[in-house]
Amino acid sequence: MPGVVQLALFQARRDRVTLPVWILGIALLGFATSNAVVTQFGDEPSQAAILTLAASNPAFLFLRGLPDGTGVGAVVFFQGYAFTAVLAGLMSTFLVVRHTRTDEELGRAELLGSVPLPRAASLAATLLLGAAANLLLAVFVTAGYVAAGLPVPGAAGAGAAVGAVGVFFVGVAAVVAQVLPSGRSANGAAAGLVGAAYLIRGVGDALGTPAGDLLHVSSAWPSLLSPIGWGQRSRPFTSLDLLPVLALLAVALILGAAAVLIRQRRDVGASLLPQRDGRERAGVGGTSFVGLAWRLQRSTLAGWCVGAAALGAVAGALGPLVSETVSSVAPLKDLISRLVPGGQAGLIDVFITALLGVAGVFAAAAGIQAVLRMRAEEAEGRAELLLAAPVTRARWLGANVFIAAVSAVVVSGTAGTAAAIGLGLSGTANGPAGSVVPAALAHVPAALVFLAAASVVFAAAPRLSVPLGWGMLAAGLVLGEFGELFGLPVWLQDLSPFRHSSAMPVESFDQAGALGLAVVAAALAGLAAYCIQRRDLTA
Repeated sequence: MPGVVQLALFQARRDRVTLPVWILGIALLGFATSNAVVTQFGDEPSQAAILTLAASNPAFLFLRGLPDGTGVGAVVFFQGYAFTAVLAGLMSTFLVVRHTRTDEELGRAELLGSVPLPRAASLAATLLLGAAANLLLAVFVTAGYVAAGLPVPGAAGAGAAVGAVGVFFVGVAAVVAQVLPSGRSANGAAAGLVGAAYLIRGVGDALGTPAGDLLHVSSAWPSLLSPIGWGQRSRPFTSLDLLPVLALLAVALILGAAAVLIRQRRDVGASLLPQRDGRERAGVGGTSFVGLAWRLQRSTLAGWCVGAAALGAVAGALGPLVSETVSSVAPLKDLISRLVPGGQAGLIDVFITALLGVAGVFAAAAGIQAVLRMRAEEAEGRAELLLAAPVTRARWLGANVFIAAVSAVVVSGTAGTAAAIGLGLSGTANGPAGSVVPAALAHVPAALVFLAAASVVFAAAPRLSVPLGWGMLAAGLVLGEFGELFGLPVWLQDLSPFRHSSAMPVESFDQAGALGLAVVAAALAGLAAYCIQRRDLTA
């Protein structure tokens, strides 16, 4: 046991910058959400208005969660819990994979295995660190809510719900790290499970049944399949119930024990799903930079496409069903006709628009991940061998940026195609289903800006490219989703490329906005090519 604690402290030292950024950032988001709600919805009529609007809009329920009555704390939990829970899950999965499968892949675990410690000691230390990190997260989230003036019992319950979701995904990631053979695949699968939890919770909430007062919504059964949905059921500011939190912790304990058991029975570097050997010689595509970039990115792109297809299918297939479910509630019929142009058909458009906006975030993330793959190639020494040939670094960068742009287009197109198929199968009369594909592709220009900005960071400051690349996406998402809630200046909100995407089919296509985003992306890509020619390779 002392050895496990020492290993956990060593891992914590390695994460002495990363973990505080995650924890303080999530807590700050909760504090800012609380302050914004107090400022904008401090009185009960304002709270009732926003909750009534949410109850009549399934897209709002999908993105944010379930209204649970008036009161500042209840509105704060409704507005911010789902996003903080997703961030807690991502923090936990990245932490676990970084100290388990990635360490094995890079040879660090073999060095630790040379000392007289149990085979699963490193994994046990990681589980201990993950639990401690989420405990700190729960404390800081609670402190943020209390600092914003929310009641202590409710704030503690909300912090416990967020921390419990994080601990749950510590166990999930530990099992995934035993199953998959590489750090990239384990990270992708674990993060995909976090996204699936958010998606399933969103489906259950969007299909929920509003109460007669339109201030409460009861979720449908799919939310029971999501750990984020379980945490939401704790209802910290209205009727605190810690049973869902305890259930999440119990499942996390079982998953962690299963991961330790598997680790004790396998060799370092092995996995339950073995890595497939490649061909002895490269094909035609492997003889060019573009072909190599495609080969390195294709499996990751496939994962993003699966997620985008699932999201698009939900948008197309459930849009009409959600609209019928909401419209069947008598108090909502007149409200929908007044708030949503086009009535039920317009409600379907709103729902599809919201989910295609999330698919646009997927497209940007896929493009950023393709660009940041170059950092792994450089840090692990493969880029140095590649660039020993008479080729330029700008050409290498250009090939990878091109594949990143293709990835963004493919992910958006996949979401739009799945949504169109879902609409067609549902038999909705809400306009031609084929118009959904252009609506999805309308988010590509914003995605191109993000991946081009990530390429600039990689070219100018390679060691900061990973945190800054993903940080820019997080900042853009927060500005786009929470800018108005936080009362931020319009010029600051407009710094997010997502603010300039056309929200089709609710809005018409903004040609000037799309062209402006494309010009910015091209300028950033050119700047990246200029910068990478003027720096050396770094470890």
